[in-house]
Amino acid sequence: MHATNPAAADRAPTRWRAPLRIKASAACHLGAAALVAAAPPLWPWALGAVALDHALLTATGLWPRSTWLGANLLRLPDAAAARGEVAVTLDDGPDPAVTPQVLDILDAHGARATFFCIAEQAVRHPALAREIVRRGHSVQNHSLGHRHNFSLLGPAGLRREIGQAQDRLAQATGQRPTCFRAPAGLRNVFLDPVLHALDLRLVSWTRRGFDTREADPQTVLARLTHLLAAGDIVLLHDRHGACMADGRPVVLQALPLLLTRLRGAGLQAVTLPEALHP
Repeated sequence: MHATNPAAADRAPTRWRAPLRIKASAACHLGAAALVAAAPPLWPWALGAVALDHALLTATGLWPRSTWLGANLLRLPDAAAARGEVAVTLDDGPDPAVTPQVLDILDAHGARATFFCIAEQAVRHPALAREIVRRGHSVQNHSLGHRHNFSLLGPAGLRREIGQAQDRLAQATGQRPTCFRAPAGLRNVFLDPVLHALDLRLVSWTRRGFDTREADPQTVLARLTHLLAAGDIVLLHDRHGACMADGRPVVLQALPLLLTRLRGAGLQAVTLPEALHP
């Protein structure tokens, strides 16, 4: 029996509505077809228009913070910002060597975080996935296996990758995710209707530390805190992170520095569900 999403249980299902950019793409295709039908010699112009449209759609999917392909949460709602809340998110775990240390750091600072977990990792380490939730944090969906070709999948492939992740994360933690973050933030035109059908909300970030390639904790901190404000969503990694000179992942030093900076600014680190459904 799968865990349910109480926040979603009270909502009636709604029909997916195509974003304006998708409607424009459909209109482009229809217009190109009409042009060729009315004036066949003009087919190169029609083909060029369709090719340009596809190029723009691809570029939009490669822009993680774009909202043109559908709703994409880049900041917390105004009400959460008014409460002085910030969402610290950690991707790609759980990792048996790093995640427990991250949890201890969060406990020491009285902070709560959101872990966008790869479902296959959670299945490998179910006790650790449950420990994340037990300590008051949130586990959300970061796909089944973090496939490098995720943004090339069609509707059926996306449904399998995200839907199976939903089931496995719910089984591992007892809580069904309500948020999804695409691998590397990359996506395509098919993702938004799939997320809608699964009752998931796409979440990106306000700022990121690039801690997968940057080994200096001060540089990571500077990127995370530049213009830092209430309502921000910040991104770190508890797996696949760059390592400092002593061999430890940079997140283990950057995270306490970040939490200290948040506390000094009067900001509170909360989970995404806390910020979205207080």
